[in-house]
Amino acid sequence: MGPGFAHMNDLVIIQTSQGLAKYLLQSIPTIKDSGVVIGFDNRHNSARFAQLTAAVFLSQSIPVFLYSKICPTPFVPFAVLQLRCSAGVMVTASHNPKEDNGYKVYWENGAQITAPHDKGIAAAILENMAPWAESWSFKKDHPLLKDPLKDMLAAYKDKLKTMCHYGAINAATPVKFVYTPMHGVGQDYIMDGLSSFQLKPFVSVELQKNPDPDFPTVKYPNPEEGKSALDLAVAAAEKSGARVILANDPDADRLALAEKLESGTWKIFSGNEIGTLLGWWMWHSFEESKKDNIKPGDCYMIASTVSSKMLRSLATIEGFHFEETLTGFKWIANRADVLRKEGKTVLFGFEEAIGFMCGDFVLDKDGVSACLIAAEMTAWLETKGLTIQQQLEKLFEKYGYHITNNSYFLCYEADVIEAMFERLRNYEGTKSYPKTCGKFHVKHVRDLTAGFDDSQKDNKPILPVSKSSQMITFTFEEGIVATLRTSGTEPKIKYYTEICGKPGKETREELEQRLNDLVTSLVEEYFQPEKNNIRPKAD
Repeated sequence: MGPGFAHMNDLVIIQTSQGLAKYLLQSIPTIKDSGVVIGFDNRHNSARFAQLTAAVFLSQSIPVFLYSKICPTPFVPFAVLQLRCSAGVMVTASHNPKEDNGYKVYWENGAQITAPHDKGIAAAILENMAPWAESWSFKKDHPLLKDPLKDMLAAYKDKLKTMCHYGAINAATPVKFVYTPMHGVGQDYIMDGLSSFQLKPFVSVELQKNPDPDFPTVKYPNPEEGKSALDLAVAAAEKSGARVILANDPDADRLALAEKLESGTWKIFSGNEIGTLLGWWMWHSFEESKKDNIKPGDCYMIASTVSSKMLRSLATIEGFHFEETLTGFKWIANRADVLRKEGKTVLFGFEEAIGFMCGDFVLDKDGVSACLIAAEMTAWLETKGLTIQQQLEKLFEKYGYHITNNSYFLCYEADVIEAMFERLRNYEGTKSYPKTCGKFHVKHVRDLTAGFDDSQKDNKPILPVSKSSQMITFTFEEGIVATLRTSGTEPKIKYYTEICGKPGKETREELEQRLNDLVTSLVEEYFQPEKNNIRPKAD
């Protein structure tokens, strides 16, 4: 946030909203009947930005459903579908630093915008840069302004009840849970949702339970960062005797999960591990419920291409479908929307960055429903004498070990990033990708920036090409897949690596060693951190 067109401020919000409003008026003739949903988190200026957004739409006689208090991000796409609105806006910067804020747009299908709407909106913004007089004036008593909070809370809780399958077990479970919203919006919404699962109150992290836009107890308000972000939650768990920690990021669209092992140490599950567990649980729950006699062949799970392929292995054995999309939940959500319209059942979607979509009543990642479903899964496992970690090992033994090693480097120089990826595209001469990485041999290369994939007969990738971001995937003869990509919202160059073992063929230790060797070579040869002056993720 700050002055100028490169920052979030009142003027930029107004200009963006004016462009969006004009584009909606051109694209959706019924917009003045259907309206838009607007929500906001607890960051600095979020409420003000939401009101300015509302003022712009109201000035064009477009009905506005503006949440009257801070809400989780998933409550906006949920309301778009429930209220049959034409669009939604969520003012949030998710788990970014306190200085940031953002503007997230959903289309009438309840999913984040993709082409051609993104380009159409951008063009409309440029055509409506001069602020309209009415855009500065928000009127709380405007006849087209409504508060959807009460109705959406009730509707959301009704949906949660359909996701609960073991209420009696939940009510009686001896498992204690600690919950932290990371100074964000989640506390009230999680505690309110407990009744839908018949769960007892979670232990709160007192210093983090109240909304605070300065996030005073964490360096980064992102539970994905691991132990450093969960120190206070671990302390609360030790004090209360809880063995499971559930954490949302500040806008409650992501979920982190940790468990105290028998050794006394805390296991913080990766996004891929949580995705594996929740994916298995959604399949288990589907099988147990035998919902409407839906056949496994009509069921789908979706993950981003940089996420673990464990659910693909599960799908192969269990008989449902697995699909992958580009990185970013907008792709998962829009694919889920297409499948729903084809009469298919979307059980689960996830991305390794601790984003999970359980069911399809919210077409975005939803940390609230995922949190409560994870608690029910844990309660059920306890009745079988299993911990979360033990169940994960059982899944690996049945479907094969899928070991991942993901991290990132910080880089604030766009030209350094560009040069690094261009070097990989011209590694052994012009338009020649690397053939090796240390002792490992490259089998296939897929470049979704340049539109190249030599695993396909025509050398063209199946997934969409995006020249606006960097993304190259290397498949190695030794059974490892590694993807390098830039973040769309942070100054990070990320890498994602996975090795998939066949059930009973190789031990976890053997696979981990092979993967770690590859990562070491990948960092040294492809990233060249010293030469490029890029900084690795802090421990």
